Amino acid sequence: MIPRPVRTSEPTITEAGAWADVLVRRRLLHAAVLAPTGQWLVQFQPDAPVRVLTGPADVVELAATIQHRIRSTRPESR
Repeated sequence: MIPRPVRTSEPTITEAGAWADVLVRRRLLHAAVLAPTGQWLVQFQPDAPVRVLTGPADVVELAATIQHRIRSTRPESR
């Protein structure tokens, strides 16, 4: 597996928002909402508890984790 490149800057709210939007549209998350405090409220399923992420970096990390899980469970197509 190819390791992830190291980021040279912190994720922005705009980047986190874009990732949150993709995750919700692809139905990988039920909801992701930016709170006025800068925290993100995410919910994996409608009946699941709401999880609080402290900022944009956590949203981007969650997206990377979900993406890794999807890629590692997908059968190879060569």
